[in-house]
Amino acid sequence: MERLDKILANTGRWSRKEVRELVRAGRVTVDGAVARTPEEKHDPAASFLVDGQPVSGERLVYLMLHKPAGLVSATEDPREPTVLTLLPEHLRRVGLFPAGRLDKDTEGLLLLTNDGPLAHRLLSPRWHVDKTYFVRVDGLLEQADVEAFRRGITLADGLECLPAGLEILAERDTGLVTLREGKYHQIKRMLASRGKPVRYLKRLTMGPLTLDPALASGQWRPLTAEELAALRESGGRL
Repeated sequence: MERLDKILANTGRWSRKEVRELVRAGRVTVDGAVARTPEEKHDPAASFLVDGQPVSGERLVYLMLHKPAGLVSATEDPREPTVLTLLPEHLRRVGLFPAGRLDKDTEGLLLLTNDGPLAHRLLSPRWHVDKTYFVRVDGLLEQADVEAFRRGITLADGLECLPAGLEILAERDTGLVTLREGKYHQIKRMLASRGKPVRYLKRLTMGPLTLDPALASGQWRPLTAEELAALRESGGRL
């Protein structure tokens, strides 16, 4: 149980002073009852309405973002715009960060959260969270490329890439790549080593999460309860 003003201030939308003013004006309800004082205590999982609009009192936030090209997967960058610039101000104030990264020119599924322990486990090689990408290359993909990915590729600098999946699609310059790791520019470097430079790259899945086809590039939405449950099961919680 926590104070109402603390619960609502933790959403990042209002300061505690602003919350107190909202409560005193009768604009906040909790589980259908008008809140009487900012000091009253509630379960953060209760149903909160401010001006009739639902507000989650949970501190942890999980967003699915369809990352566009041209943005950096970081919370801040001195030279480049980051994915957080796509979010409204109140969500920029709750400590969200990308769980993993996509290159600046790579598009697709990106999880934004402030749940550090879960993000750590999702990204740990120990938990083997697969990620699938659509790729388009210069040249044509061949069965020999599929076999090379299956065995694991050692790059020119000595980096040993774990075995990965490569499925050739109907247009043979396109394919689906499945990784269990995420080293720097890994897919681009693996395919370049095969003489097939990457022209376009888009992440489609991360563990149990699949990019929502209804999300246009640059759009985001909260995870559904089912998606969050599956994510927690795949990555565990500390």
